[in-house]
Amino acid sequence: MHPIVGIPACARLVVKEQLRHDTPARYAAAVLGGAGAVPIMIPPIGEAALAVLDRLDGLLLPGSPSNVHPSHYDGGESQTPDSHDMERDATTLRLIPEAIARGIPLLAICRGIQELNVALGGTLHQQVHAVAERMDHRPGPGTIEEAYAPRHLVFLSGQLARIIGSTKILVNSLHGQAIDTLAPGLVVEALAPDNTIEAVRVERAPGFALGVQWHPEWGYADDSASLALFRAFGEACTTYRTGLRRAA
Repeated sequence: MHPIVGIPACARLVVKEQLRHDTPARYAAAVLGGAGAVPIMIPPIGEAALAVLDRLDGLLLPGSPSNVHPSHYDGGESQTPDSHDMERDATTLRLIPEAIARGIPLLAICRGIQELNVALGGTLHQQVHAVAERMDHRPGPGTIEEAYAPRHLVFLSGQLARIIGSTKILVNSLHGQAIDTLAPGLVVEALAPDNTIEAVRVERAPGFALGVQWHPEWGYADDSASLALFRAFGEACTTYRTGLRRAA
């Protein structure tokens, strides 16, 4: 049996103001093809979503155009008032600490690393490009392929460097927000040239728990670093599932 990985969805209004729960299909494709796990979508329903953790072997927090609301980290007035998803906040910020406590493998991507930091007590730069001596990490104009093209180096350390087999890689960059104050218990595993935090690890997590600011799911099959990351995540999910079966 393949391990099961949950992917929290976003809530968004579409045609005729109908609410939809969804997330880009590429995350599920990377979980299936890269991690060898079966993806399932978790609707953004708040605390009720905790019940699904009993059935999961891994949790992947995907990116999103929305930003974590600053009320969750005492960040003051929102600088992006039209770019929030309170339903997702209410779901992921509850799922994260519970998943970590259970040892459920966790991989957080883009918005996901920001949620991980906030859920554990850290803060965010609402507009990192407005911070002195920081780069503009947002994508420029062009096609979606151009937006997701490699943009800058990141310098790796720790577990992430061991997984990928290198201390530096070239990554894409599509974020307006970034980690400001690092949450207690998180360890920096990658930095951009401007010292923006690009990856973290949960230091005392009983299982795999990593977050990256870039998008390894994009073109994962053709990128050795991305594929190595998803394979490591998948192996951790398989180990977690096997342990549960033995304990049952």
